[in-house]
Amino acid sequence: MSQRSTVFLDEMGVGVQWKLRNPASGEEAGGQQETVESVVEVVAEAAPAFVPAPAPAPVIAAAPVAAPVAAPTPAPAVAMQPPVAAPAPSFAPEQPLADEPAAAMDDDSTAWFDEAPVPARAAPVSDEAIAAMDWTALKTAVSTCTRCSLCDVRRNAVNGRGAADATWLAIAAAPSRLDEKENQAITGEAGQLLDNMLKAIALKPETDVYVTNLVKCRPVADDGADRAPTGEELLACRPFLDRELALTGATMAMTFGQYAAKGLMMGPAARGKVMRYGAAELPVVATYHPDDLLRRPEDKAKAWGDLCLAKAARD
Repeated sequence: MSQRSTVFLDEMGVGVQWKLRNPASGEEAGGQQETVESVVEVVAEAAPAFVPAPAPAPVIAAAPVAAPVAAPTPAPAVAMQPPVAAPAPSFAPEQPLADEPAAAMDDDSTAWFDEAPVPARAAPVSDEAIAAMDWTALKTAVSTCTRCSLCDVRRNAVNGRGAADATWLAIAAAPSRLDEKENQAITGEAGQLLDNMLKAIALKPETDVYVTNLVKCRPVADDGADRAPTGEELLACRPFLDRELALTGATMAMTFGQYAAKGLMMGPAARGKVMRYGAAELPVVATYHPDDLLRRPEDKAKAWGDLCLAKAARD
């Protein structure tokens, strides 16, 4: 086979197929050689018509295949360079808290709490100011009162309820837990019983009676239970009661419960008689608190006698 034929067959990728493992001898080999050369000549002459000229495609195609196999390309030199400083912002960025070490502080220290300012208690309103108040100002003064220490523990300061021009005053000692919650004097079942007691002597609770307490804030014992008001608490609230009496113009009063009678009279007080209160000598009759009657219904007969006494004193 000529060198030209060998090169051409190698380019075609068929050179190996035409090689004989056991070359023939003599004339047979020479005949085969001539046949091969003639075939090569024919193929060579026809090649331009069927086989395109070798293109660089195989070389280009090999490049992408080799890329994944190659070792990872090192990062560009630009990436290793320090970043270019950005323009300064119009405001200073906040520094991380870690950059500013916290001051050493003992675990038991309360300095953080001590720094919080304690709001000062508002100055208590004077007796003279209370004596000049109208209903609106009086109710506001009661709600914001700081005249005794009960203002520090109260939930609500309980104003009176009823007609502003009532002719009767119904007075209890202090708000109960329920009164404080409802923000109303003598409420709940006790309030319903009180209304029934007043109706029994021909009074209209909505128009004839003003219900209030000697002390406007609920006195609380150390265990959270209701307690009787102290003398200091009674004196602190007395101007409010006197102003309620003056604004209503009531001409009769009844106290409900032993602490109410003693607290109003500031001394001994008893059921079954007409007492007098203040410079105007307002007639006062003491009886049981509705809560007491709910616990001891057998005392209702005595309470009925007290109501009749009060009605007779008023008539």
